[in-house]
Amino acid sequence: MERFKKVYTQGALDVLEVWVDTETGVNYLYHRTGNAGGLTVLLDKDGKPVVTPAEV
Repeated sequence: MERFKKVYTQGALDVLEVWVDTETGVNYLYHRTGNAGGLTVLLDKDGKPVVTPAEV
């Protein structure tokens, strides 16, 4: 099983992706433009990490 799973993608040159850690359920936002990119924890309105429940 892969540790991270891509669950959303948008764009071609200016790319946004959401990745989920399959062990913790924490969601990450990845942004790439050209040859630069960055990854950060996706936060909810209260500043807490977005967590996807584990698949049963």
